[in-house]
Order: sequence, then C-alpha cells, then structure tokens
Amino acid sequence: MKTSIKKAILPAAGLGTRFLPATKASPKEMMPIVDKPLIQYAVEESLSCGIKDFIIITGKYKRTIEDHFDTSYRLEEKLKASGKDKMLQELNKLNNINLAYIRQRAPLGLGHAILCAKPFVKDEPFAVILSDDVIDPEYPLLKEMIKVYEKKKCPIIALEEVPMSEVHRYGVIDGRLEGDIYKIKNMVEKPTPDKAPSSLAIIGRYILTPEIFKMLEEQAPGAGGEIQLTDALRKLVKKTPIYGYLIRGRRYDAGDKLGYLKATVDFALRNKELSEGFKNYLIDKVKSLT
Repeated sequence: MKTSIKKAILPAAGLGTRFLPATKASPKEMMPIVDKPLIQYAVEESLSCGIKDFIIITGKYKRTIEDHFDTSYRLEEKLKASGKDKMLQELNKLNNINLAYIRQRAPLGLGHAILCAKPFVKDEPFAVILSDDVIDPEYPLLKEMIKVYEKKKCPIIALEEVPMSEVHRYGVIDGRLEGDIYKIKNMVEKPTPDKAPSSLAIIGRYILTPEIFKMLEEQAPGAGGEIQLTDALRKLVKKTPIYGYLIRGRRYDAGDKLGYLKATVDFALRNKELSEGFKNYLIDKVKSLT
C-alpha cells in the first residue's frame, strides 16, 4: 500500500501500573496476547499500511522492547537447523523495518512522549499508535483512517462510542457528523459524565500533522500533571480542521486487566493451532461453574 504516512510513533514509556507487579521490571508493551507482545501487533498493523519507519518512545526498564525487535542470529540459526521454517519466517518479517528509540526521561504524559519524536518526524504527517489499544487484525482501522487523511489532509482521530459511565477514562469529543466522519469542534480530557459533550471517546489511533508539535511545546500540564495530547488537539482544532473516524470493528482495551483477558481469549480462539482445544477447555470450564 502506497501512502503519504511513512512514520509511526509508538509511545511505550508508561509505567503500566494497572498490571503491577508484572510490569515492575518488564514493559507492559511486551505482555503477550497468545504468542506476540502487544507492541508487535501495533507494528504489524502499521506494516499492513505500508509504514516501515517506527519511532518508539521508551523509558526505564524498557530495554526488552529493543531486544525484541533486534536480530537474534543464534536463535535464527537454531530454527533454520531444526527445520522450523514457519517460525523463522515469523521472526524474519520484522527484519526490514527501521526503528529509532527515544527515551522519555520523565513520565510527563502522552503529549510529551509525542513531542520527544519531533526531531525524527520533522515536517511529515505521521501515525500514533497506542499498543494497549489492540484492534482486531482483521479490521483495517489504520488503513481506513489513512484514506480519510488522503482526502482531508488534516488530523484524523479514531473514535469509539462508550457508555457514559466510562467517559471519565477517555478524551471525549464534541462534533457533528459530516457523511461518515465527525468534524470535531472541541474535546475534553477525562470528563465526568455530567460534563461530557458526547459519548464519543478518543482511542489510541491518530493521524497527526507537524502542527501538533507547536501546540505541545506550548501546552501546560493538564490532568494528572501531565502534558495531555487531547489538550493540545483542543487548541489545534481552533486553527485547523480535525476529523474523528468512528471505528467499525473490535477494539480491546488491553491496558485493562479484563480487556486484556478478553483479547487473549478471542485471539486464542482464532489461532488455528489452539482454537479447538482451547474452545473445548472453555466449554468444560463454564459447565463446571454452572
């Protein structure tokens, strides 16, 4: 797929507190769903859109992310000698991507993490993918968002309708529907239900333009004392159009324990090697509980 979006930023510097103690010394982004870490699903989603340049924003205890995407000569030679060609092919498909790692030295929020990538992005539009928002691999959300960007040439944000009881967990937009996309008028970071302008929540897929960097540089800390991307986008929307794209497929909030377990079950049931045995196990387990 040819696209004007050549680069993707993958913020991976968060502390992962919702999964402690598992994430005390191991990155949340490396937690596996069946046999791949969360961050690899994000990379493969980008690759399917023709993106091959990745900027991963890391922090302390994140070195295993770099190791994961590095070439493992001894392992590959062992797989080759053992005739495990399928497994070798699975590893090798990540060998032709370009990776840059930037350390976010303090946990100053998603907006600050994206700002850290400015020297690498320069004056290009780019994607931002939050790897704990896992999209069903059969649903081409990022491809659809890029198509909208190609038409509008302005920032595109993925949206999902959520229960009003959950809006306090998200950035929420105020906008009007134009065809099949929303033209955004305003957005609020983590509002209470009585102050939420809608139930349309911003989720972890963005197509952004370089203008966002100036907004982030000027942005004061917001919710949680962090530089919030939503706050910077709220300023940007006063100067340039921003559109929201409502997802049509399945998203898993794998940054939440229950969402992570749901993703694990669904992906395992889709795995050809595991599906039959795992399905039978689940059926027997449910029967034993009733």
